[in-house]
Amino acid sequence: MEKPLESRRLDPANWPMLVLFAAFHIACFAAIWTGVSGQAIALCVALYVVRMFGITAGYHRYFAHKAYKTGRVFQFVLAWIAQASLQSGALWWAAKHRDHHRHSDTPLDSHSPRQYGFWFSHLGWIFNKQAQAADYARISDFSKYPELRWLDRYHWLPGATLGIAVWLVGGWQALVVGFVWSTVLLWHATFCINSLVHVLGRQRYLTGDDSRNNWLFALLSLGEGWHNNHHYYMASARQGFRWWEVDITYYALCGFEKLGVVSDLREPPPHVLDGSRVISAEIKERIAQAVAHRFCPDRIVRRMQQRWTELHQGHAIADWRRHWAEQLAVRREQLLQNVHAELPSLDQLYRHARRRFARTPALEEIVARARELIASNVIARLEAVPAHA
Repeated sequence: MEKPLESRRLDPANWPMLVLFAAFHIACFAAIWTGVSGQAIALCVALYVVRMFGITAGYHRYFAHKAYKTGRVFQFVLAWIAQASLQSGALWWAAKHRDHHRHSDTPLDSHSPRQYGFWFSHLGWIFNKQAQAADYARISDFSKYPELRWLDRYHWLPGATLGIAVWLVGGWQALVVGFVWSTVLLWHATFCINSLVHVLGRQRYLTGDDSRNNWLFALLSLGEGWHNNHHYYMASARQGFRWWEVDITYYALCGFEKLGVVSDLREPPPHVLDGSRVISAEIKERIAQAVAHRFCPDRIVRRMQQRWTELHQGHAIADWRRHWAEQLAVRREQLLQNVHAELPSLDQLYRHARRRFARTPALEEIVARARELIASNVIARLEAVPAHA
């Protein structure tokens, strides 16, 4: 997706997917008739954990970020396990995720809560044709493997195979509780990383987006909840940067490394761990724009208009327009001072920025830039005010 979404509406072409999505949620209630046993719950947990590992170790850390190496056989196994979660193909998933990092929380990020709201970022984007489109050129490094292209084309096959196998072995209860329940839980646990973990939690590092670290979702997703860590250094196979940040996927990968199945697990270097990595000008500008966006320039202009009319009672709005047109033409510097007097203070902006972003020395520079952006937006609106009613 190389342009902002034109619409958040569901696309008719995706109705079959929406029907399947709804059917799985409704099917969860079939447990009223099948019953729920301890064995079925154990199967549900097992299928959740194994497939979540496929998502985070396969889809995410391997295919999307190449955070470690493995052989051609195991990469196919990882893709098969991940696709058993019914979250489309490995190539599609990784291509979309690379787009997410490239444009995180900008209008080009198809599942950004900041840009498109919580529910669209959580699941609505899946049923929107433009948001769901993936650029396979982003995943050319793995698209060269014919077996992965085949598996991506028939992305439903691993999930369907697993569902049928569970039903044949364990019957309806195993299918409903073991397979359907765990699939729905997998969907929402994964979706929460896109939505809630860009809203709830804490930032340790300035990343230019709203990514957060959230311990609860880190447990539910086997380590993916250390999302701010990951956005700060996405190449790492380890996402829990501190010893107390539980990252089950990373521990499992370490085990596979000892067995010789995977190799070259990439770790965050010291300058990443201590936060001394240089923040790029692009990221600073992106954060400044995000801070400035929270302060409406139109509201500031209206406040200036109200203050002027209070001081000049009896004058019409046309007089106000004429006044600002004259100020812009004759005494621009004085006008700029008047505008700055109406802006939120640096302290106000800093307190706001501190609530949303990591507290680092660079934040002061970012806040100053945000105030400049707000001033520019206000001036642009004043310049657009016609001199005559």
